[in-house]
Amino acid sequence: METILITGVTGLIGKEYVKYFLSKGYRVIGTYRNKAKFCNLFGEHPELIGIEVDLMQENAVDLIIQNLEIFNIFPDFLINNATNSTYLNVNSSGLSPRDNLLNQYIIHVVLPYELSFKLANHPLSKLKKIINIASMYGVVPYNPYLYKNPLVETPVQYSVSKAALIHLTKELAIKFKDKNIQVNSISYGGVDGRVDEEFKEKFAKITPLKRMLNPAETPYAVEFLLSDKSVYMTGHNLVVDGGRTIW
Repeated sequence: METILITGVTGLIGKEYVKYFLSKGYRVIGTYRNKAKFCNLFGEHPELIGIEVDLMQENAVDLIIQNLEIFNIFPDFLINNATNSTYLNVNSSGLSPRDNLLNQYIIHVVLPYELSFKLANHPLSKLKKIINIASMYGVVPYNPYLYKNPLVETPVQYSVSKAALIHLTKELAIKFKDKNIQVNSISYGGVDGRVDEEFKEKFAKITPLKRMLNPAETPYAVEFLLSDKSVYMTGHNLVVDGGRTIW
């Protein structure tokens, strides 16, 4: 049985990953901050292992590794999915506080880098593939048409850190080439579930496939990158956005 380690499994996308890959016969190890939420979402499953950890702790990655050593289970695949909406706040003029900029960079770039590096170089590592969850906003800037108040609804720390994650993907693909570890990223377009009907209608008008991505569809691109069908891909950013960024 192959094992997937996923960071941030209680969010909109993370929970879909867990349910989908458990149904496909994988063992899943997932990190979370809120134990009650984790248990309510997933209940008991013999192939689901949870690691309760605050990923903003300086020693978060070491705690994850320690848990893997205790379980004596190391992942075949790593999905760097964690994010934190707490750091998306801006002031009334649209300026992002420095702490929010730095913290978003930590969760989107520093954490994936440290976890990928330490797992890849662990003596018991059997890591084969790493997938970083980026965003279309790491590829293109926001479109003001979509937002009622663009200055405060489009925090620069989100897009800039996701762009950095896409570049980190390329760097790690080179650094891990001699370990035969493939490193790719996925940039989703708008995912339904967090916006109102007006936003969805606007998004549909400027997207060739005329809709937002259903959260239940998010695992499909991951499944492709985990499979042997992506055997000749590394350092690639797979854009799954309904055509939004080409138009």
